[in-house]
Formats: sequence, C-alpha cells, structure tokens
Amino acid sequence: MIRWLRSVLSVTNRPLHDRLMALISVAVAGAVAITGIAAYLITTFAVYDQMDRELLDVAGLTSEWIAGDTESLGGLNSEALSTANVTMVLIRADGQKVVPPGNAVQLKTTDAELAIARTQTGSSARTGVATNGESYRIVAVPLTDQGVHYALVMGRPLGPTDEILRILAFSLLTFGLLAVLLAGAIGWVIARAGLRPIQRLTEAVTQVTETDTFEPIEAGGMTELTDLTGAFNAMMRSLYSSRERQRRLIADAGHELRTPLTSLRTNVELLIADDRQGMLPEGARGEILRDIAAQLGEFTQLIGDLVHLSRDDRVEAHPEAIDLRDVVNNSVIRAKRRGPGLIFDVETEPLYLVGEPDSLERAITNLLDNAVKFSPQGGRIQVRLAGDRLRITDEGPGVAEEDLPHVFDRFYRSDKARNAPGSGLGLSIVAQTVKAHGGWVKAGRAESGGAEFTVRLPGSPRPPEASDEHTGGIPTLAE
Repeated sequence: MIRWLRSVLSVTNRPLHDRLMALISVAVAGAVAITGIAAYLITTFAVYDQMDRELLDVAGLTSEWIAGDTESLGGLNSEALSTANVTMVLIRADGQKVVPPGNAVQLKTTDAELAIARTQTGSSARTGVATNGESYRIVAVPLTDQGVHYALVMGRPLGPTDEILRILAFSLLTFGLLAVLLAGAIGWVIARAGLRPIQRLTEAVTQVTETDTFEPIEAGGMTELTDLTGAFNAMMRSLYSSRERQRRLIADAGHELRTPLTSLRTNVELLIADDRQGMLPEGARGEILRDIAAQLGEFTQLIGDLVHLSRDDRVEAHPEAIDLRDVVNNSVIRAKRRGPGLIFDVETEPLYLVGEPDSLERAITNLLDNAVKFSPQGGRIQVRLAGDRLRITDEGPGVAEEDLPHVFDRFYRSDKARNAPGSGLGLSIVAQTVKAHGGWVKAGRAESGGAEFTVRLPGSPRPPEASDEHTGGIPTLAE
C-alpha cells in the first residue's frame, strides 16, 4: 500500500482527483487497520480474561470439593468434568499426577504448575496443549490435603473460542476492505466534484491563452472555490475592460493622429520643395512654419493627454488634504490667460477633501478651457462652488441633446466641435480624474442656452482640524 501510494503521488502528471482518492483510501485503510487490530486484540484479551476467571472459579470450587479425598478426586470422573467442558489433573509437589478415571485426554503440565504445588501460593493461567495436540486454556490453583501439597490444574479447549476469534478477524478484514473501497469511490466522486471549479478555471485560462477571449465561468463548489471563481471572473472582466480600453484608445489615437500627421508632412514637403525650387510666394514660408509650430503644440497636448489617460483609474500618487477653492482659483487664473476677452464670474465656498491638487486642477482647467473655446467674445463664464458641487456654465451654443451621453468619451467631438482646436481627450480626463476621487461629473444645458458641467466631489466644508474633531476626518479617495 505504501509503495503504491508513493508511486501514485510521485507521478506529477496524474490527475489531482486520482491523487486525492489515493490519499483518502490510504487514510481510511490506515484508520480501519488500526481500529480492526485494536478491536481484535481487545476482544481476544477480554475473552481470554473472562475464560481465565471462570476456570479459576471452577478450579477453586473443585479444590474445596476434593480437599479431603485427593486419592479418588472426590468421586469426580471424566463424564462429570466434560459436563463443565473442562479437563483436570492433580499434580503433587513431588511431581506425581492424579488423573480422573476415564479421562482419555490429559493436560501437559509445566514447571509453573509444579511451583504452585510446592509453594502453595498464587495461581497461574496460560495457553497450552493436551496430549491430543489440541490447544487449551490452562489454570492452576494450590491444594493441601493432610499436609500433602498439590496443584489443581484445570483446562478448557480453545477450539470454539479460536473459531469465534477467526470469524471476528475475517469479518473485520472483509468489512475493512469494503470500507476502503467505498471510501475510495466516495473520495473519487467528492474529489472530482470539488475540483470541478478548479478544472473550469484551468479550461478558462487555457481558452484565454489560445483564443484571446474573455468569458466568465459559472460559480460553484465550496465557499472557498466560489470566492476563487468570483475573483477570477472579476480579473477576467478587468482584463477584458483593460483590453477594450487599450484597443479603443489605439484605434482612436491612430484615427486622430492621421489627419494632423498628413498635414504636418505636407507642410514639411512644401518647405523642402521651396528650399530646392523657391516656389513659395513671399511670406508663405513663415506662415507654414507657424502652422507647423501649432501642429506640434497639438501633438504635445495629445501625447500628454494620452499619457494621462493611460494611468489606472485610481489615484496612485501622493494625495494630500486640499482646499478645492485654491484649485478652482488657480484653474480660473490659467483660463483667463486663454480667454482675455471673457468675463469670469466666480463664487466659491470652502470644500476640503483628500486628493491630488495637480490632477484636479488639470480637470477643472479642461472644463474652463472647454467653456472658453465655445464662448462668444465678451461672453460670461460662471463658476460656482457650493457644498460638494462645482458648476461651470458658459454662453456658448451648448451641448446638443444627442451629444450629452457621449461628451466624456475619448476623442468624441460633436458636429459643432469638428473644426475646434484640441485633442478630444480633455473631457475624458475630467471624467477619469473625478471618478478617481470618488465623485462624478455630468453635462447639461444652462438656462442661458450654453453648456453646464456639474462636478460632485465628496468633502467637508470644515478644515481638516475641525473635521477631525466633529466628523472624524475628511473623506479620502476611497470614500
């Protein structure tokens, strides 16, 4: 069994459920073997002990019966002894024996019985044989008659008792083997059923490797395996989402970069041709260079936006406690440089939160740049920070109803914004940054007809010290 177990466990390519079945079978076999051996030994000891006590009691009564008549053994003969299923012999201290009349089978005595006859102390019990070769359980007790010392030796055949013990051993062995086989079968079924979720996980991983598809698997099995399946499905969804975002980003970036690259290459080719042939009119060369500089600036912005969007949705840098009013005011200062002819109406209330001030400032600046881009000359841009809401409205053409669900998609541009400068990633950066800080952003139409963007960020109107005392701390990124 041990060699077979080692051979099973040493084969690494054998299915895991087979190895578990082998372990269960060996464990059950060991338990059955220990239990069976213990039961057999305990039963044997109990049966022999009970027989010894019975024989000693009978020998004690018999010694009292024949104490005054040892020569004739008190009238006992083989027929009377056979009724009690015993055989008797009386051994004197000098070694002479007295046998009941008609007793054809005699017990073989040893020095142990002779010692009892001489010392007249104690008793003995052992397994021996008779003259016919049959096994007997033999006991001896001391006996004294008229100053002569004897030992009364009495035995009972062990044939019936040994037969019972053989039946017991056969039964224990048979039912033990059946128990091992049944345990192995049950273990095989349980192992296959219990390991089925792991097999499905293996098949799913193989399918992902071979087909590059992400299909969740059905949860089932024990609680631990169900949790493992759920975690695997979550990982699959995350991988699928990441792969789709990567594919969409590459496709959109390639599409958006094609046109400016073509324009940039055309301008460069014109400059090269003019350098060879002098074909451009006066002043055209400078105009082309300025156009190239503007296109390079757009490329720089586009690359920066792509790098920002390639980050995880969570804020991984070093967040700090900030006052959102400072972030809004800094963003307004930057936006004023880009819209010198616009009016900025700004009102802010305290809002303290934990976050990245640089990321938040860039997101709010993107919203203000969007308002500057579509506001008419002399238009008003309204900025309101009240509670945990930041609203930015303008007096531009606004966002069409059909465009509202898509304004935060990457590279999405409405028909009105096709010819406007920008990479088409600014509002996507806004949505990602706000989401990373535990908030949300939505677009709508203002009462003036322009666009209105509402940002909600969890925070507290109290500064960190007061917030720690009254509310237990300002919200963090995870909240």
